[in-house]
This record gives sequence, C-alpha cells and structure tokens, in this order.
Amino acid sequence: MQTILVVGGAGYIGSHTVKELLDYDNTVIVFDNLMYGHREAVDRRAIFVHGDLLDTFSLQTVFRRYKIDAVVHFAAFTYVGESVLDPQKYYYNNVVGTINLLSAMLAADCKKIVFSSTCATYGEPKYMPLDELHTQNPINPYGKTKLMIEQIFADYEKAYGLKYIALRYFNAAGASPDGVRGESHDPETHLIPLVLRAIKGELETLRVFGTDYDTPDGTCIRDYIHVEDLAAAHRLALDKADEFCGGINLGTGIGTSVQEIIDSAERVTQKKCPVQYGERRAGDPAKLFADNKKAKEILGWNPKYTNIETILETAWNWENKRTF
Repeated sequence: MQTILVVGGAGYIGSHTVKELLDYDNTVIVFDNLMYGHREAVDRRAIFVHGDLLDTFSLQTVFRRYKIDAVVHFAAFTYVGESVLDPQKYYYNNVVGTINLLSAMLAADCKKIVFSSTCATYGEPKYMPLDELHTQNPINPYGKTKLMIEQIFADYEKAYGLKYIALRYFNAAGASPDGVRGESHDPETHLIPLVLRAIKGELETLRVFGTDYDTPDGTCIRDYIHVEDLAAAHRLALDKADEFCGGINLGTGIGTSVQEIIDSAERVTQKKCPVQYGERRAGDPAKLFADNKKAKEILGWNPKYTNIETILETAWNWENKRTF
C-alpha cells in the first residue's frame, strides 16, 4: 500500500484514477484548486486538499503533513484554442506549476511521478498508427507545454534520479458504468458529450468540421479510449516507474470517425442527432490513432473497452444521471 498524491484529482480522468487507486488499497490525497474539477467527483475515501500548484506554500504543507510515496499529475489547462490565444496562461500554469511540484517533491525526497501527457506532443502525424518513435513537434502552446514538461522530467531523471512515466493520451471518453462520475467540462469541447447533448436537445445542433478528409466517410478519425482504461494505466505505471522512464501512448489502436460516433450514438440512444456540417477546422489532422504496443509490453495494460458503442453507453448513462 502506498500514499499517492493525485494533483488535479477532481477532474475527469483524475477522479476516475483516484477511485482506481483507492480500490487497490492505496491511501490517496487529492490536491486540486477546483477551477475545472468538481469536489463531488472525488471519492469520499480520499483525503481532499484545496490547493494550487502556483501556491508553493500549500504544496510544501502537503508534503510536510503526509509521507507521500508517489505523485500522479493531472493538473493543467487543456484547451488548445485558448492556448493559442493566451499562451502565457498555459506556460505559467502548466510548466511553472509542474516545476513547483517537482521542487516540493525533491525537498520531501519523493522521486516517482506519473504524468498526464498527450498525443498533441507529436504535432502533425507523419504516419499511422502513431508510435513513441514519432518525432515530437507540437503545433500549439498546449502541446508544447506538455512536451516541455516531458523534457524537464528527463533532465530531472539524469540530475536527481526522478522516476517518471509520461502517458500520452489519445481521446479520453466514456464514464464510470455506475453513472457516478463522467465528463463535465465548461466549456465542453469533446465530441462524444457534444453529440449526446445535441441528442438530448441541450444543444441546438452538433457542428461537424469537414466532410472531405481522406477517410472512408470524409470525417476525421480519432482513437477513443475509455476513461477507466486510462485510470488502470496510471495505476500500472506507478508500479513500473522504477523499471522504465519515458513516454507511453494510451489508445485503443482503433480509429473511429466523427460520422461513426454520430451513427453509433443514434443507435445507442435510439434518437437522432441534429448535425450541421461545415468547413474543415485549421490544424485538424485527418487521422490520429495510437500504436499501443509499448503500453501492453511495459505496463501489462490492455484496454477493456474497445467497442465504441459500449463506451457511448457509459457516456449516455452519465449524461442522463449527471449531477455536476
């Protein structure tokens, strides 16, 4: 049993990971400023600390109060468009906040961290599926902050013996099957909740950007990975960080188009989705899906949810029960 600090543990993926870690008998401390997270999403078994990575005093206090064995780091601003309009906000929060976290860790002799990274560090894909050998050349400040943090970890490994794994997610999706926690962003930018809210009538129409891509139906293809599979990967990464340091892709390896998501959602809900088709959006690659061999080999990880309709069923259940 370990004591694990989950920074950003009140967010979508963070809160699912907190539950996963608790279910495996770890002591979990959640550190979150609740700017985008939800207190209601945090499992009651966890210790909750309201704090911010830019507040070094509150960080140091947590490490003094608890003997923390490892850290899982989710805390970041994640809106790509906003990062282009206000890069300072992203570099300051994401990069400076992480350096503050690492300083507090080293002062407390805590040297193991699992990091929430992203496939956005790769930039424009040169081939598919994307593996970890693909060049990392992000095209927006959000992706650049995540890559910078990965590079900082590599330097800290050499200089201070930091043990780290950076998990590069593809498209997180779905919700806990019991409907207790799921996606709740403001603003919401992810496709699946937008499709389901359009079906519910909460959105007048779903906007689809581009129908002339080089894909079977002309719409973009992405790799949708269930949030509980992501949570399991973080737990496994904590166990493997002593043996391996570096980046690992997390995706199903299955590409699903925007149109296929809409069609599947209509089958799951037995309702029609109002759609407005428009022009392509700048910076959207036609296809993005993962080569996940490394996750399977190093972490012993296998995604349980590989059927998009099953993922959509959990998301639909959450949308109909959602309380936050």
